[in-house]
Amino acid sequence: MPDPHLKKIPRAELPQNLQTLWDAAMRDRDEAVLIEVAGNAPEVLDWYYDSFYARMFFQGRVDTRIKQLARMKLSTMHGCAFCNRGNSKAALADGVSQEQLDALFDPNSPLFDDRERAVLRLCEEMTLANMDGYMDRRLYDALGAYFDDGEIFELGVCLAVLVGMAKFLFVFDLVSREDNCPISLPSAAPVPAQ
Repeated sequence: MPDPHLKKIPRAELPQNLQTLWDAAMRDRDEAVLIEVAGNAPEVLDWYYDSFYARMFFQGRVDTRIKQLARMKLSTMHGCAFCNRGNSKAALADGVSQEQLDALFDPNSPLFDDRERAVLRLCEEMTLANMDGYMDRRLYDALGAYFDDGEIFELGVCLAVLVGMAKFLFVFDLVSREDNCPISLPSAAPVPAQ
């Protein structure tokens, strides 16, 4: 279970909209530490959900199913247990199959079409663990066969926000992580006396 240094605000003291998010996090993800810590600055979480998710992720130029597939690929590669529990439910609800979720580490699987493969390859370039990530001409052409430049740009921004949030969630210890998470918790070291 996450153990952040930032103060956690109890559910009863959160604004109503964060209480609703707390309930959803507990239902879909089995933990709500992120929501409790967000109670310190609820307007920041409002921006994340209302501007990023509501306006770009769910209403942008690229269909939501493709973004759900990409988000699931990233959270699986990042080993975010909190994310994976909720993202898998959302991806399935938006038409990604369980078989595709099970094959995320095999983008050449016949379960994916060329459009999906291009997006999965872009995710591999954008992941936290790939410090040498780059969209070369071959990847651009693969994406360009299915997306215009505005859609590719949107995909890149969506992935960047998700990757940045993953880094933030891990560094601030706001979510549970899986063994493959590239950002490990430091071993408990004594705090130096002041």
